[in-house]
Amino acid sequence: MRVLPIAAAGMLDAQTRFENSARRTAQTQPDHLAEEIVEQAQAKIAFRANAAALKTADDMTGALLDILA
Repeated sequence: MRVLPIAAAGMLDAQTRFENSARRTAQTQPDHLAEEIVEQAQAKIAFRANAAALKTADDMTGALLDILA
């Protein structure tokens, strides 16, 4: 199932985006703060979406195993 590695990679990418934005937030001027807040919100949403896809794929695999058992 290709969903698992894709979702895991998406979660890792979102985490990296969030961490990079947080680092820039700590070092940036206040006039760029709004851009970093938006980037962090987008990264948070992307992480949650990929986590939901991962959970759904896991649930579907479990249901399939239950049917086959």
